[in-house]
Amino acid sequence: MSSFSTISVEKLARLVGTPKCPVLIDVCTEEDFAANPGMIPGAIYRPYDKVSEWAPEFAGRSVVAICQKGLKLSHGAAAWLRHAGVAADALEGGMLAWSQAGLPMVRKAKLPPRDPQGRTLWVTRSRPKIDRIACPWLIRRFVDPGAVFLFVPPSEVQAVAERFGATPFDIEGDGILWSHRGALCTFDVMIEEFGLATAPLRRLATIIRAADTARLDLAPEAPGLLAASLGLSRMFTDDLAQLDAGLLLYDAFYRWCRDAVDETHNWPAKKSGV
Repeated sequence: MSSFSTISVEKLARLVGTPKCPVLIDVCTEEDFAANPGMIPGAIYRPYDKVSEWAPEFAGRSVVAICQKGLKLSHGAAAWLRHAGVAADALEGGMLAWSQAGLPMVRKAKLPPRDPQGRTLWVTRSRPKIDRIACPWLIRRFVDPGAVFLFVPPSEVQAVAERFGATPFDIEGDGILWSHRGALCTFDVMIEEFGLATAPLRRLATIIRAADTARLDLAPEAPGLLAASLGLSRMFTDDLAQLDAGLLLYDAFYRWCRDAVDETHNWPAKKSGV
């Protein structure tokens, strides 16, 4: 059983990808961080020996500190964070325990460069419908919670990417990594490239692909996603406001894919004794 200052791998795994996930901070040594090809989904890196400097950044938030084995670095960083008024735990067993549990890890080699504030920056076509909301949801929930998304006219995506150092996604063009590949949509590509192809995300990817590529026969849930997505696009003229609303939509679809695919609902309920 976890103590008051730690969190188990099993409990954290249930929180990752949900809006209730705490801030995950990797405090491994620089050498260990550089040598590890993956990160726990959604984690950010901060140097353990400068925790007194960056701790105030997380005031009022819940944090889980993560090191290689769940020992001195994560416990020390969590203690410093609590000293700064931050609700902080250490991950039991650290990165090693997470890996041994067979849980997914984001491939660091696939992460785009970060801006001076440590955020990844992405750009795509304006007036998003499905893939261009689903992909930001995936990135915010599993890759980089602080990611910034720019929505611009289609003709300007690549130029904006070049001038502002952003990573283009869900557009056509030579050399674009994050886009459709054959029958796959951009969301499919992202979960594969980032190393996030878990069973729930694969199930969600099928629904997204069906709705995004007009192959509604692939998943019975696809027409519902298409209808909700088109409805949101009519409700919002601001793409960022639509993205904020769409995050909740994909949160719900993800939780269904992870936890509720076998649950049914019926009315009227059967009366006892009938």
